[in-house]
Amino acid sequence: MVWVAFPLFQQVIARPGELQEAGLRDQVAIISATLVLHCAYWSRYRWIAVQAPIHSAFVGHVIQFAGRASFFFGGAVFSAIFFRHLPELDALPAPGQAAIKGLILMWGLFSLFCYSLELDRLGKAIEQARAAK
Repeated sequence: MVWVAFPLFQQVIARPGELQEAGLRDQVAIISATLVLHCAYWSRYRWIAVQAPIHSAFVGHVIQFAGRASFFFGGAVFSAIFFRHLPELDALPAPGQAAIKGLILMWGLFSLFCYSLELDRLGKAIEQARAAK
């Protein structure tokens, strides 16, 4: 998802006055990657307990930080898209098109949120395993 979304994000930031459309291939790649993220997260969340591969308070903190920092990218993408299209609110797209694009954006952000939660769970397991000793 990063290989597709990051170049699109760079285009939005580099050319804020121009309309940036993701091609069908990019949209399919983003939706597919998001689906894989959701499937992996929910499968692991439901059926696999988090096992601490090592025991270290420091490593646990670093992993929890990485989980929270990973959501910065999602917030930056959302902000760039929102503020990039804010001037266009006088000419709104068709309601169905706006709803679909909004749902895809929220679904992608939710997958990043789930990813950050998984890193947080792993970091806590590593940290708590150290504290339990």
